[in-house]
Amino acid sequence: MSRSVTLVLVDAAGAALGALPPFDVPSPWWQEVGPVVAEARRRYGVEVVVLRLLTGDAPQPMGGTVTYLAQVDGPPATPLVLAKVDLSADPLRAPYAEPGGPARSLAWATAELRRLGRPARTVVQQRTWNLSAVWRLDGPGGTAWLKQVPVFFRHEAAVLRWLGRAAPGKTSTLLADDGDGRMLIEHVPGEDRYGAPVEERLAMAADFHPVQVRSVRDVADLVAAGVPDLRADALPGWIRDRLVGWDTSPVRSLLAGLAARLDEVRGCGLPDTLVHGDLHPGNVRACDGRHVVIDWGDAFVGHPAFDALRLVEGLADDVAAPVLAEWCARWRAEVPGCEPERAVELLRPVAALRLAAVYAMFLDGIEASERVYHATDVDTYFAQALAQLGPATPSDGYAVR
Repeated sequence: MSRSVTLVLVDAAGAALGALPPFDVPSPWWQEVGPVVAEARRRYGVEVVVLRLLTGDAPQPMGGTVTYLAQVDGPPATPLVLAKVDLSADPLRAPYAEPGGPARSLAWATAELRRLGRPARTVVQQRTWNLSAVWRLDGPGGTAWLKQVPVFFRHEAAVLRWLGRAAPGKTSTLLADDGDGRMLIEHVPGEDRYGAPVEERLAMAADFHPVQVRSVRDVADLVAAGVPDLRADALPGWIRDRLVGWDTSPVRSLLAGLAARLDEVRGCGLPDTLVHGDLHPGNVRACDGRHVVIDWGDAFVGHPAFDALRLVEGLADDVAAPVLAEWCARWRAEVPGCEPERAVELLRPVAALRLAAVYAMFLDGIEASERVYHATDVDTYFAQALAQLGPATPSDGYAVR
């Protein structure tokens, strides 16, 4: 699957110049703009910086016809096509989606690399969308990545700093951050393990377990550093606050009994830990026989079973069973007398409901043109939560699946 791309160009001051003629790129994923930049250079001899998505006509953010706003430093040699574009300000627009925004971020990143004694020789834009902007910077000292995130992900730097001290080698190394969403991160070789088989997921879960065990004694410090506190007392209110605009009967049924259910989870005896929050195999890189967990923007302090459930999401029950069984066995050995199996079952609908709230938070925090990336996600996870909840009983107000 490919996508047909139109680039509407602006100059450094944000003045509209027109659009390049449409062209195709083989990569379908809208947020992956590296192929767009490369094809514009190859086809039209123009250096562009993609700022943000303007429109896309596919039901999912992949393939189809897509239009981006891009910045150029000078008029391209290729004749441009007249294009109507709304360039009005948006209070939810990311700083890196504004003209001049990428240049400011790259100036910070290259200055930090010079300070570290590893100057960048080449910079390549890789990704831009409502959840991050990512650039690759290469030089004699190796490869680093500039990652810039919106306000709701800015605790990622605090998580990476803690991991660097407490669990070195388990994630990528934070080289620098500016406290305002920009991070400079050491390159991790290997490949992201999307679609990893169950045998590899077993290894991922085993590798990640010591990180969560180590975090138990530092949960207060992590919360103090800005990592969201989604422990049992805080989670119901956090979910409700983010689902205010989704007040329907199914949502109310999901929220009913949530606090009581989490009280039951607390009674299972597992400790609160650092939770990655999005621990699917695509956020794990295989490198020299080890697994390195990346992309910690969704991290929070809460119940460790949320990560176990995310790791097996989408697998058939019989395929997921050994991953969850080994996860439970490790926690029973770690905390004698705890009931991890019951905690997992109680948290199944809560895990889906939490993800619905996460995507609702994204939709509330990004500009309108970018909402297409998450347009179906809230309803998808509502449906999963309802399917996991099961019929309520008169005695407890909820049922364990």
